[in-house]
Amino acid sequence: MKKNKRLKLGSHIISENSFPYIIAEIGVNHECSINLAKKMIRQAKKSGAHAVKFQSYKADKIASKNSPSYWDVREEKTNSQFNLFKKYDKFNFSDFKLLKKFCNKMKIDFLSTPFDNDVVNELNSLVPFFKVASADITNLPLLKKIAKTKKTVILSTGASNLNEIKNAYKYLKKNGTKNIVILHCILNYPTKNKDANLNMIIDLKEYFPNDFIGYSDHTKPDKDLNSIIISYILGA
Repeated sequence: MKKNKRLKLGSHIISENSFPYIIAEIGVNHECSINLAKKMIRQAKKSGAHAVKFQSYKADKIASKNSPSYWDVREEKTNSQFNLFKKYDKFNFSDFKLLKKFCNKMKIDFLSTPFDNDVVNELNSLVPFFKVASADITNLPLLKKIAKTKKTVILSTGASNLNEIKNAYKYLKKNGTKNIVILHCILNYPTKNKDANLNMIIDLKEYFPNDFIGYSDHTKPDKDLNSIIISYILGA
């Protein structure tokens, strides 16, 4: 890491020695309710998060109708990706624009992960930077579309190997992205603490010494927040 390196994320500046930038994942847990989404934004702000992140997609564009589940069906009974995504893809640009306005009022950054090129166009006027989901680390058309906005990119790396991470990094840089934050991530829903593989944060710091490394947590919350604390100690 270069000395005194700093990066503006939304309304906050992060540095090598700063408190970490905390993103509260709302995703689609609002269940297509604006009121519930606002409630979760309030809770995130109260808990000290710097940003809330939603997900912007349409099931028809990202999932086959025959796609199997990749989550623990004992906790989420839906056994098809398409059916689950379809259940929660009702928010449109006008809804996210309203939530962005509410976030401004609450003084918390608004984010949403785009899952197709059209959504990138819509979100570009709403988000201060883009978050790329792990599933899209090899989605070159989407990476190119995001890179062309020239905004900072936060890149999740779940289920990818080092070459895929490096290739995505180089491709984003080649197409206009100046700043990239790389998130260590494990794509188990939920991830067991013993499987979090937090030492990968150390490896990513070695491979990308000039960039900030973060952590995307899929472990179940516990009172000690062990995965979060250890990831911070390791340099996230």
